[in-house]
Amino acid sequence: MTASPRTVRVELGDRSYDILIGPGLIASAATEIAKRLKGRRMAVITDNNVAPLYLDALMDGLASVGIEAVSAILPAGEKTKSFEHLIPVCETILGARIERNDAVIALGGGVIGDLTGFAAGIVRRGSRFIQIPTSLLAQVDSSVGGKTGINSPHGKNLIGVFHQPDLVLADTDVLDTLSPREFRAGYAEVAKYGLIDKPDFFEWLEKNWQAVFAGGDARIEAVAISCQAKADVVAADERENGQRALLNLGHTFGHALEAATAYDGTRLVHGEGVSIGMVLAHQFSSRMNLASPDVAKRVESHLKTVGLPTSMDEIPGTLPPAEVLMDAIAQDKKVKGGKLTFILTRGLGEAFVADDVPASEVLSFLKEKHPA
Repeated sequence: MTASPRTVRVELGDRSYDILIGPGLIASAATEIAKRLKGRRMAVITDNNVAPLYLDALMDGLASVGIEAVSAILPAGEKTKSFEHLIPVCETILGARIERNDAVIALGGGVIGDLTGFAAGIVRRGSRFIQIPTSLLAQVDSSVGGKTGINSPHGKNLIGVFHQPDLVLADTDVLDTLSPREFRAGYAEVAKYGLIDKPDFFEWLEKNWQAVFAGGDARIEAVAISCQAKADVVAADERENGQRALLNLGHTFGHALEAATAYDGTRLVHGEGVSIGMVLAHQFSSRMNLASPDVAKRVESHLKTVGLPTSMDEIPGTLPPAEVLMDAIAQDKKVKGGKLTFILTRGLGEAFVADDVPASEVLSFLKEKHPA
């Protein structure tokens, strides 16, 4: 008999919702959805990697509980987060005649979740939305908290809305189908929670990361702790007016690197950018005399041990000069009044929001790390 899933509650008043975490949740998804939502029409959005594995089972399950569902299958990859693909997703939702009590379901990783959530947020000025994340990165990060959106040539996630899901189903069994590279990329976001304000969790990961990779109870524990960490931050600062920005540790550098590689997933995927970005953030904190160099070395050592890239020179191909990376950083959503905001640290698990970081110091640092 399968054990009951772990439940993490995201407390947002009348928009609160549950994250269910555990094995076999795709098989029971339709039952959970029917139990919680009154609607009888759904639109399922997925991609061509996930569809052959899970779409039929989900659609059959929905039909078995009397839910009429349509589906759309998009190309996999970061480049799908674009206006080009947003429009047909919106048309699919409208074509399904989704009403107020019905829902849009994202079945996939972060790209599908972000794009589908954006479409759900703007069609009919807001439709109910369910996340069924199929990657580790999506389970512990992008499926929780209501950030949705698409990319622009100006930068990552610059076009979007806050639109909270009504339910998140994180089936930990599906993570067994991920490639080692995809799983490692998601793990970067797991480690991030320890580095923000949970040093004990980071130490646990240093000792137990192999068990997390192997699956079972350690994996469920890591996902649950990560989701709880994000849920707590989202409940306190839903729209990133303050402390929610801490969740972007490593992302300012990482997003700039993703933009510099034109979101080419063969060169760099999001979690790899975050891994490099977290190391850079800790190194920059050391440069600014905020934290000991030993902390940056410890972070770099762990991420390298699990197989993640930790420096810009590990990205295949040629990167643009530091000045171009600075242009991407200047487009970051955390820029306020033209002043740079970074998530820096004073020690292991002591991240903080640093406003008005001197651009000259960042540029000098980037030139050291990435000589032209």
